[in-house]
Amino acid sequence: MRDTKKSVARRRHVPGLAFILTFAAAIALCGIISCRSADDPRASRYGPQAAVVPSPSPIPDRIILTWSADPATSQAVTWRTDASVSASYAEIALADASPDFYRGAVRHTAGTTPLRTTSGRAHYHSVTFTGLESSTLYAYRVGSNEAWSEWFQFRTARVDPAPFSFIYLGDAQNNILAMWSRAIRSAYAAAPNARFLLHAGDLVGHGDDDRDWAGWFRAGAWIYAMIPSIPVIGNHEYYVLGSDDERLPEQWRAQFTLPENGVPQLEETNYVIDYQGLRVVVLNSCEHLEAQTPWLEQTLRDNPNHWTIAAFHHPVYSATEGRDNSELRALWKPLLERYHVDLVLQGHDHAYARGRNLPRVERNAGRGAGPVYVVSISGPKMYELAERRWMDRCAEDTQLYQIISIDRDVLRYEAHTVTGELFDAFALVKRPNGTAMLIEGS
Repeated sequence: MRDTKKSVARRRHVPGLAFILTFAAAIALCGIISCRSADDPRASRYGPQAAVVPSPSPIPDRIILTWSADPATSQAVTWRTDASVSASYAEIALADASPDFYRGAVRHTAGTTPLRTTSGRAHYHSVTFTGLESSTLYAYRVGSNEAWSEWFQFRTARVDPAPFSFIYLGDAQNNILAMWSRAIRSAYAAAPNARFLLHAGDLVGHGDDDRDWAGWFRAGAWIYAMIPSIPVIGNHEYYVLGSDDERLPEQWRAQFTLPENGVPQLEETNYVIDYQGLRVVVLNSCEHLEAQTPWLEQTLRDNPNHWTIAAFHHPVYSATEGRDNSELRALWKPLLERYHVDLVLQGHDHAYARGRNLPRVERNAGRGAGPVYVVSISGPKMYELAERRWMDRCAEDTQLYQIISIDRDVLRYEAHTVTGELFDAFALVKRPNGTAMLIEGS
């Protein structure tokens, strides 16, 4: 796959036109955005770099909330120190407007994973708070007797279905701190009450390069410590510096505390989380696709939730040239359709595309029962769009973030550029038979 060097200098909008079988018309049909510049004096392939210090210290950093159990009654937190910190803790208290809230804090001893990285030796610490009250605001901090973090706050989920929103981000991958930071920060500014962040894979360029992770954690900073993340594994998490080998480096499981309810040997890369009436099914599209298929069917079949979203890195339908994940599509697409999955959130193609791959007359009438497939990109690495008939809306050379809101029978989806423009929007309305009607622009 060819990398294309693009810059953000100019944006053009092309409105939808009648469908004809030419690439130009296909691009016009999906309303392409372009932000190209023919002359780019920048030396770096993906823009100017930002400085970051990756080395650990005794002071806790890379603090991130995730879930490893029920979001209504538990919360996991992971953080990093240097190897001098052998005993680390997390303290939690009910949040209160009084600054005396900390007097009721309970201390938990962390589990510690030693790790040698490209930045030196580090200790990763984790605690899962359990037995929490649902829909309750808590304050917590992490650290040791030598150094503590500031206090952060999070709210547990409700037990029953209730309205909420979350943020979906495509690949970050390259020049993360300098160029991707504006994506996650703009997303937070637009949706500060989002209940979680879903990252659709390729969070970094090399999964064992601690400099990449330093940029990723610095870009999200305290946002990660306040809003839980649901990370999806991508192929670049398997990339190893200076080698053609592909394997999952130890960083992934050391720095994310995730459910282990998926296929054995894919722990914390294949899992399911239920949140207030939504089932989020996370698949590992990099390996063991066939082994995950029966697990996927059971997870979708035995699903008590009103809404279902599947998230994995490699798209069912690709948006760029030279890419076609035919094995994945043959194994998983029939199940996604049979069990009425509502949204499939993906990355990998370094462009934006959205569609249902239904006959156009059905799409225009809002009929059909297929999932809405989305491919998105939030980082600076961009590929050119290819001719794809499945796309109803698409963009290239444009960094985006997505806000998805659920309220009873209505799911609302918005894709925004990092400069705040609304690029794509639709609503899904649940029918009594479990399928969803798509309404454009809602």
